[in-house]
Amino acid sequence: MSDAACETCGNTYDKAFEVTLKGATHIFDSFECAIARLAPECAHCGCRIIGHGVEIGETLFCCRHCADHAGKPGLRDRA
Repeated sequence: MSDAACETCGNTYDKAFEVTLKGATHIFDSFECAIARLAPECAHCGCRIIGHGVEIGETLFCCRHCADHAGKPGLRDRA
């Protein structure tokens, strides 16, 4: 890829990369920028979920602790 501008920070970088998500292609100069733009947010604490997280229906949490605090007890981080 020739020099491409990161869609998060606007930096033009010769080592930029593409990520395709749900049919849309995005260009980033770093994983940090890709995470900031594409990673879902925890419904309780708002942090970006870069691991597996936990989910109840359509609601995503970074961990069981946040799910508990959001009134969704009974989840386990591991089965």
